[in-house]
Amino acid sequence: MNFTAVFALIFGIVLVFATQKFEGASLDMFIQPTAFFIVVGGSLCAILLNFNWNIVLGALKSLKDVFILSENKSERIISEIVEISYFARKNGLFALQGLIDKVSDSFLARALQLALDINNPQLLYDILSSEISYEEEEELINSRVYEALGGYAPTFGIVGAVMGLIQVMKDINNFELLGIGIATAFVSTLYGVGFANLIFLPIAGNLKHKTRENILLKEVVLQGVISIMMQENPAIVEEKLIAYLKYHNKRTMEVHA
Repeated sequence: MNFTAVFALIFGIVLVFATQKFEGASLDMFIQPTAFFIVVGGSLCAILLNFNWNIVLGALKSLKDVFILSENKSERIISEIVEISYFARKNGLFALQGLIDKVSDSFLARALQLALDINNPQLLYDILSSEISYEEEEELINSRVYEALGGYAPTFGIVGAVMGLIQVMKDINNFELLGIGIATAFVSTLYGVGFANLIFLPIAGNLKHKTRENILLKEVVLQGVISIMMQENPAIVEEKLIAYLKYHNKRTMEVHA
């Protein structure tokens, strides 16, 4: 469980409502089912019109990647590449055939198999670079769904506010009800801006970061396999991969700081 993400979401919501409570506002005023359905329902319908159902369903499933921590495979994979590099330097590239089934990462295993089948570093790079690009585009679509939700939600919040104000205008001569009605109408705007900036857009940013980390690791794997193909010194291969680990660990600390 990603307790940081869960805490940030819950604390952000509690902070908004607690601030209003300290100011003396009634929290009942902020509980408006009609406003909720206008903002959330309207935004969901909009993305279903914008994206097909399978893309939206995939984006909803990707929520688990935000709130559930996945295994950090980078150190294990890099250590594996270094071991393979030493083995290939000692026993020859084609001796790797017997190791492929023991490789833990599927992309690394595929890269090694292609290296043996093709035996052409440039062609291997072209094939797997294209595959990485396609995968990046496929993963980024999930974050784009939430970015779209972050754009639609405030707009539907305004729609809800306008609809509420239209109802208020029917009793424009009743000044007491007019004030309450206007305050209630703007709850839709609060919902729209709140959902967009506290939920949808941060989720989109989180998914983008995870996609970039995943793609970067695959690019490092590709460079490692090409270095093995070119029979580079295993010590040099190790230094190249350690540079990635330093970058990755630095970025991880910055994100969690």
